[in-house]
Amino acid sequence: MIKAILALEDGMVFEGQNFGARGEAFGEVVFNTSLSGYQEILTDPSYKGQMVTMTYPHIGNYGINKADVESGKPHAEGFIVKEVSPIVSNWRSQMTLEAYLKESKIVGIQGIDTRKLVKHLRDNGAKKGIISTEDLDVKRLVERAKKSESIVGIDLVKKVTCAKRYQFEDTIPEEFEWPILEKRKTKKQYSLVCVDSGIKYNILRKLNQHGFKLNVVPASTSSDEILALKPDGIFLSNGPGDPEPVTYLVETVRNLIGKKPIFGICLGHQILGLALGGKTFKLKFGHRGGNHPVMDLKTNQVEITSQNHGFCVDLESLPKKEIIATHVNLNDKTNEGFRHKKYPVFSVQYHPENSPGPHDSDYLFKRFYDLVDKGKW
Repeated sequence: MIKAILALEDGMVFEGQNFGARGEAFGEVVFNTSLSGYQEILTDPSYKGQMVTMTYPHIGNYGINKADVESGKPHAEGFIVKEVSPIVSNWRSQMTLEAYLKESKIVGIQGIDTRKLVKHLRDNGAKKGIISTEDLDVKRLVERAKKSESIVGIDLVKKVTCAKRYQFEDTIPEEFEWPILEKRKTKKQYSLVCVDSGIKYNILRKLNQHGFKLNVVPASTSSDEILALKPDGIFLSNGPGDPEPVTYLVETVRNLIGKKPIFGICLGHQILGLALGGKTFKLKFGHRGGNHPVMDLKTNQVEITSQNHGFCVDLESLPKKEIIATHVNLNDKTNEGFRHKKYPVFSVQYHPENSPGPHDSDYLFKRFYDLVDKGKW
């Protein structure tokens, strides 16, 4: 291992050892409180533009396999951990975490005090940063972090969306003997257009499991092009960064409201909020982890949810005569879901496909099917 340095824009510096690829990585430094799931985190397109810190101290012990990725490649800019396991013990593992990062050209740093880093981010907010194995001049690294690009005001969706339309087919490698999600018995399979802003494989699997045939389209696809596919419903996916610069998608969604049933998750929730005339704001350090409590305001049922977002919809900015809040975050009271009073449109901020509950939020996919099937809840 060689020396590596993590420097934040506010002058905080950590010295550790490199793992994965050598070189330099820039991004907004954030943290995830999940105990496992590092492979899903690395390959989640929502992390484009960010370097992820894992709060759990021991990472990599079950290795990497092809079945558990959420997209075709890692999207996190860098990876920050306390300790990487040199030993892999899992019958499904195909390679070590370090080998995977090296193959994917992702720079990692280990051996730093991640508890100190996370407490600093919680107190001071997410910060731009740099990991380097080449330039070890601390003052220069801090200045370079200050001058690096912010994710605020940048359209990151265009960097992760698919290049062309495709039909989703589940491709779990047979050698893993992974139990295929049992398809829910439905009277009909409905056609769904999924707008890809950085969509995760497991969202597609869940929609397919609940009775939908899926056409996935790039985020730049116009409303006319979407409607020309004659879908029974429209899904707005998760994705990275600031929703406000993605003006073309906001306009597309605005033109689709009232024409087809719509369901949005995470960035899709934020895009829908903007399309309805609302505003979004940046959270201090974001919500990222697998144990966030969310209450369904209709049933008062509390769900344990998986989350990954740095921006939120300002509920007060939405037209009160048109929108009903459906979910709230019990940690900070931010909005976690809403629906339209008139049109078959709803969305949630969290990730029901991740199922840390483990099935607390699965009803949302059934709810969307019933909305498409009956035109009502």
